Amino acid sequence: MIRLRALLYKEFIQMRRDRLTFGMMIILPVVQLLLFGFAINTDVKHLSTVVFDQSLQQEGRDLLSALVASEYFDINYVAGSYQEVTAHIEQGKTKVGIIIPPDFSENIKHGRSASVQVIVDASDTMAASSAISAAQLVGQLKSQEIMVERLQGMSGKAVSPPYDIRIRPWYNPDFVSAFYMVPGILGVILTMTMVMITSMAIVRERERGTLEQLIVTPMKTWELMLGKIIPYVLVGYVQATIALLVGILVFDLPVRGSLSLLYGLTSFFILASLALGILISTVAKTQMQAMQMSFFIFLPSVLLSGFMFPREAMPLLFNLLGNLFPLTFYLEILRGIILKGVGFSVLWSQVLALTVFIMGTLFISIKKFKKTIA
Repeated sequence: MIRLRALLYKEFIQMRRDRLTFGMMIILPVVQLLLFGFAINTDVKHLSTVVFDQSLQQEGRDLLSALVASEYFDINYVAGSYQEVTAHIEQGKTKVGIIIPPDFSENIKHGRSASVQVIVDASDTMAASSAISAAQLVGQLKSQEIMVERLQGMSGKAVSPPYDIRIRPWYNPDFVSAFYMVPGILGVILTMTMVMITSMAIVRERERGTLEQLIVTPMKTWELMLGKIIPYVLVGYVQATIALLVGILVFDLPVRGSLSLLYGLTSFFILASLALGILISTVAKTQMQAMQMSFFIFLPSVLLSGFMFPREAMPLLFNLLGNLFPLTFYLEILRGIILKGVGFSVLWSQVLALTVFIMGTLFISIKKFKKTIA
């Protein structure tokens, strides 16, 4: 027991000295609890909505008010044409489009069934399911209110439902979960491998003693950083190709956009992930610390990027935190090209965000890294 007590004492001292590892052990469970407790919500509300009201009558406004009151729809845009509605949904500005026809109010007043078209971006199956269920429920409730009023004065005659909510799911009309998950898994795989591999690059050199050989060379810091990144770009492309082939051949994944554009924009995400790994490598002192920090980055990336849970359902703070991770923007690129078939004119903002992330991360890494043995 004396020898065991001495060993335990030594281990606790070592744990106290390794403050970074000890801090990770304390912080990681707290972060997980906060993410799962506050950020993860499968009940998707406040979906961004664009409206094209061609009737401009009170009946149409009553229906829109009921939809907004359900808290599932936030009317952020008022369109002036059907093409404007489709453009908002295609560009990802809105998840739902509501189109009220010109004869909507006349049909309601004359006891006829009035149709309303609800277009839903079904590339996000969870958000689309919530939108469809809420729109149908609101239509049924509003129909019941009017039907009760009509029946009171018609001696029990049959009355047709006033509201005919016609749902039009786009991009994934059959709600095939693989179409939603496979592109996301591709991004997660690249994140996991690229960040973890490069996070150990400089740390491994330091632990093996080979960092001294690099220090005495005339190599500049930025050259060292690029030398650690470039070889893994090819590895990332190989992984992306394998994942796409499996998705297409096994899951019948539709690729509606340009493959060349997809490969071109993938390079931005690969570089962003590698740059993040390099930054971790300049901060960590051991490979164990690098692995722990990589996992600390990986978990929020998966949970806050929209990979599994819609970002619309997250509180504002966690929604904004999701913008700090490259995976958030790459998922929009993947699902935009694969499921929607959009081009660079729609995805330029995501590319710009990844470019800023790459430049900022590499700048911090170069400043952080010191070409000294210490």
